[in-house]
Amino acid sequence: MVPGKRLDKTEHFRKANSMNDHAHEDDTDIAVPTPGLEARRLAVDIIADTLDRRLALDECLQRLFGSSASALLPERDQGLVRAIAVVTIRHFGTLRRAISDRLPQGMPRQAGHNFENILISGAAQLLFLDVPDHAAVDLTVRLVQADRLARRYVALANGLLRRIAREKTKILSSMEPLTDDTPVWLADRWRATYGEETARMIAEAHGHEPSVDITVKSDLEMWAERLDAAILPTGSLRLRGRASISDLPGYAEGEWWVQDAAAALPAKLLAPQKGEKIADLCAAPGGKTAQIALSGALVTAVDRSKPRLERLIVNLERLKLSAEIRAIDAAQFDEGPFDAILLDAPCSSTGTIRRHPDVAWVKTEADLAKLIALQTRLLEHAVSLLRPGGRLVYCTCSLEPEEGEQQIEQLLEKDHSVRRMPFLAPELPVFSDELASALTDHGDLRTLPSMLPHSDARMAGLDGFFAARLIKVD
Repeated sequence: MVPGKRLDKTEHFRKANSMNDHAHEDDTDIAVPTPGLEARRLAVDIIADTLDRRLALDECLQRLFGSSASALLPERDQGLVRAIAVVTIRHFGTLRRAISDRLPQGMPRQAGHNFENILISGAAQLLFLDVPDHAAVDLTVRLVQADRLARRYVALANGLLRRIAREKTKILSSMEPLTDDTPVWLADRWRATYGEETARMIAEAHGHEPSVDITVKSDLEMWAERLDAAILPTGSLRLRGRASISDLPGYAEGEWWVQDAAAALPAKLLAPQKGEKIADLCAAPGGKTAQIALSGALVTAVDRSKPRLERLIVNLERLKLSAEIRAIDAAQFDEGPFDAILLDAPCSSTGTIRRHPDVAWVKTEADLAKLIALQTRLLEHAVSLLRPGGRLVYCTCSLEPEEGEQQIEQLLEKDHSVRRMPFLAPELPVFSDELASALTDHGDLRTLPSMLPHSDARMAGLDGFFAARLIKVD
């Protein structure tokens, strides 16, 4: 995959996308659009932006669906764009191998950079989506035919996709998520940190679309029934269905918010108390801020990103919760002292790949060094904002020990004003036997995507999170 020119979305709608279709001729020419073709064209564009330009998938989708071009797409087709893009990124390695194994001469260079993107999107529909084979093949071939450089390889594309459709069972049975759908640098890291078996289980968890977790203000059992949700051992709810979030009962009334079950744990473990002065550093988009505010604590939400803070403010308004907002780099924030601080530090986000599959392909090992230095700076500064006896919960949504365990060990070695305040099982009602292994020997929290197994893969798993609690002793 190499960088290339983006497709012009708006122009796609202006021009007839009939490909092989002939316009009817009367007094005027009438171009007849091919149903589903534009959705697939836009999906390919999103895939190219993510894999070639290393742009965040969610941002690409948000930009598209906020544009005038998407307004012309039926709602069903908007869902198809998202589905094709997400499943392609989630299984990128498997799809690439399925294609390369059936192209012994390799990808033709003269076909242009977008030829592979088109083929991979077509293979994704054949292997992982409920799309009829004939539709997936036909419409993918039409995209090839419409591409100036790739059109000479229409026969190659047609034959390749038909073969993939015939060999679907063989391809799926030979899938190796840790080898195929995980970049080598991540796979090697997870093997070294967690062992081969756990690394394999993590990669397998990333291969499944997760359900939606929510945090409720109160009455867990009632909302579980109303929302058709399972109650998790963490105290979160996990939705069984796929309904639009904003259409569900209680959303408009601000009775709950979307938050991965693992992401909800650090704020719970901070144990905010009514009237406490608490800082939430790197707070946006505000799920943890809402948890702290719900406790009755006086929370100050700090984030350098004004657009993300705007989302936080909107979320708090819907939830009818309040917080002091500070648009400033957390490393420069100098208010305090605070009774407690939650620092959800910027990180590689490798613990969120099950929800954000693009992270595996957008982030690189070279990104880690910069993030680790930033985390160290933020952690040291957060300690300085604590009152004596105050507590700090440091957390990252990363599977990498350099961003979690090692940060805490290094801080404790050089700063004797704080000590670890271990999480203990008896004080953690959110834990059950299913999560007992999430407590480390040092009393820190380490969740993995492979935790909370379930017969339905959508109902299984957690984001990978690390959290440690410290107390200031002088």
